[in-house]
Amino acid sequence: MRWTFGEPPLDQTVELAAVLRRLGGLALTMEYPSDDVRRLITQLTDAERALVASAPRATGPRVGADADPDGRVYLDHSRDIGAFNPAFPTYAIAVEGDHATGSVEFPVLFEGPPGLVHGGFLAVFFDAVIQHHNCDVGVAGKTTRLDVSYRRPTPLLTPLTFEISRAADGDRIGSTARLLLDDKVCAEATMEAIAGNRSGLPTVSVRRPPP
Repeated sequence: MRWTFGEPPLDQTVELAAVLRRLGGLALTMEYPSDDVRRLITQLTDAERALVASAPRATGPRVGADADPDGRVYLDHSRDIGAFNPAFPTYAIAVEGDHATGSVEFPVLFEGPPGLVHGGFLAVFFDAVIQHHNCDVGVAGKTTRLDVSYRRPTPLLTPLTFEISRAADGDRIGSTARLLLDDKVCAEATMEAIAGNRSGLPTVSVRRPPP
C-alpha cells in the first residue's frame, strides 16, 4: 500500500507551481529591466494582498492532536513535491519493487556554477526521489543520514536519468541512487532511514469546507 501523509494539493496549486517555476527562470535570463517584469511584479503584489486576506491566520500545519485549528492544511510530501512547490525539482519515476528508475531535467532556477546544477539542489533531489521510492513501496520513514558524492558537474536544461536501489532490514531502510548523463555518473547518494509505523502517525486535519 502506498504511503501517504497529508492532503493532496489543489489542482490550482499544481498549475501555479509550474507557472511560477517558468516565470522565475525567465526572469533570471533578463539582460536589462523589462516593462513586462515590472507589470508582473505589480500583478503578483496585488495577488499577494488578496491571498493574505483569505489565507489561514496561523502559519503552522494542522497536524497532531494539539494543532492550532486556525493553521494551514498540510500537503502530502511523500512524493512529487515539485508538482506543487516550485522550490523542489520535478521528475518522472517508475518503481518496480526495491528498484526504481526515472528522469529529470533541472531548469535555470537550480543553477549554481555557470550552466550547472547547484549541489544543494542535487541533495534535495536525491532525498525527494529516494523517499518517493520508499513511499511507493509502502514502507517509509524519517531520513537519518544522506551522503551525496559529486562525480562530475551536472548540467542544467539537459535530460538526465537516475537509478535507485533499496533494502530494508527490520526498521532500517538503506538506499543508493545514481544520477546519470547518458552512461556517465554525475552524482551518487546513499540514504539511511528509520521505517515509520502508520498507526503511530499523528492525525492530519482534512481540508476545511469553503465558507
